[in-house]
Amino acid sequence: MSSPLRLGIAGLGTVGIGVVRNVRQKAQLLAARSGRSIEISAVSARTRDKDRGVSIASYDWEDDPVTLATRDDVDVFVELMGGSDGPAKAATEAAIAAGKHVVTANKAMLALHGHDLALASEAAGVALRFEAAVAGGIPVVKALTEGLAANEITRVMGVMNGTCNYILTRMQSSGLPYDDVFEEANQLGYLEADPSLDVGGIDAGHKLSLLASIAFGTQVDFGGVALEGIEKVTIDDIRQADDMGYRIKLLGVARMTARGLEQRMSPCLVPKKSPLGQLDGGTNMVVLEGDEAEQIVLRGPGAGMGPTASAVMADVIDIARGFRVSTFGRPATSLEAASPASTATAVPYYLRMALHDKPGALAKVATVLGDAGVSIDRMRQYRHKDATAPVLIVTHKTAPAALEDALAAMSRLEVLASAPVALRIESV
Repeated sequence: MSSPLRLGIAGLGTVGIGVVRNVRQKAQLLAARSGRSIEISAVSARTRDKDRGVSIASYDWEDDPVTLATRDDVDVFVELMGGSDGPAKAATEAAIAAGKHVVTANKAMLALHGHDLALASEAAGVALRFEAAVAGGIPVVKALTEGLAANEITRVMGVMNGTCNYILTRMQSSGLPYDDVFEEANQLGYLEADPSLDVGGIDAGHKLSLLASIAFGTQVDFGGVALEGIEKVTIDDIRQADDMGYRIKLLGVARMTARGLEQRMSPCLVPKKSPLGQLDGGTNMVVLEGDEAEQIVLRGPGAGMGPTASAVMADVIDIARGFRVSTFGRPATSLEAASPASTATAVPYYLRMALHDKPGALAKVATVLGDAGVSIDRMRQYRHKDATAPVLIVTHKTAPAALEDALAAMSRLEVLASAPVALRIESV
């Protein structure tokens, strides 16, 4: 058997300790599957003397992750600190410069600096792997770079943030409003220290930009992702979407068009009997569509110690085997700068509005929609006790520009009691 593959692990939070446990408890399995033993040489974290549930006393300690990344007895630098810049980026760059392979779970760093890091790693002849950065335990990066490598990818779509999916499905099952479920998720420890990373769609947008780079051969362009979070989704939206046969999901969609690369992360309606519609709790799902394989659906836990450590170790094992693949599935020098494009695809829309309960109000709304070329498929008006009438409309397929024109004209009618809510309905 070959010499051991030696790891240096920076970051001993949930995922880092999961990796330590995996290496310790599955030493024989890892060696059998990779053809060599996998060992930990040294570790680094913010605090040394902390009860992590597993002893790290047998490993060398480094206060500085950059020093850890450049040690002679480290073959693979495992970056699990997080953060788009700072120590994570500095240590990753140092590892690459020192000829070390890098495995990371850091989607924020890669979404902002992935292309430069890929260029550096490929020039240095070392691997930069990030399966754990996208969708936790789901092997979606390997699916795109390996299993679907012979496909022209036509669409990437999915639920990529377990916290948002928990909030939306909890609202659905409990009937509780957004604010109550948000606080519940916070108490359970599901939210990031900055909750906007989750509910604002930023975390999921990072992941979508990485998958889009692999799928469409472009440089990572997080800035080109149109972001809209779930903060405005109400319990009324949840109930009324259900009444019309839909579920609301924070859905990422990326596709290449003649105008450029569309990337968006926003609340959408999906048929409740579809795979995405049936996705509950903190689970993730990614749908990949290719010209040869057609539609592939991948479902699994999007976070947690075991699933994410599993993804980290999958990359480590590939390196131990000597398997190499370009960071984004093709040489970084060949990746083209993405030309961002807003979506122009015509889809049905869900519209929720509250109208002043006066004669002719609904007729005026229908006229405005018709004048803009927006055709109504279904419409419902719900019982009400006050002077505002809740109205729900589902349109036929409509171009986004036509809907925007209709909403702008509608706002000038003085029949709306509040701003209307418009959500796309995605086919799955």
